[in-house]
Amino acid sequence: MSETRLSKSEIRKDTVQGAVEVAADTVQDVSKILTNAVKDVAGAIGNLATELFELRDQARIAAEDRRAEDEPVDED
Repeated sequence: MSETRLSKSEIRKDTVQGAVEVAADTVQDVSKILTNAVKDVAGAIGNLATELFELRDQARIAAEDRRAEDEPVDED
């Protein structure tokens, strides 16, 4: 039975190829994590801004109601 042996060069090539593939997969995984993190942070900031706008509008309405209550009523 004939046994095929790999040369040192082919073994090195396979090792380098495997290392590059693993590194590429890791970069892809980290990129996905960072992309999702940026998306989540943007969503959280957007939600905060929406809440702040709603609070501002509620404060404005309350101030208008207060001014309306404080205005003297003409009783002619």
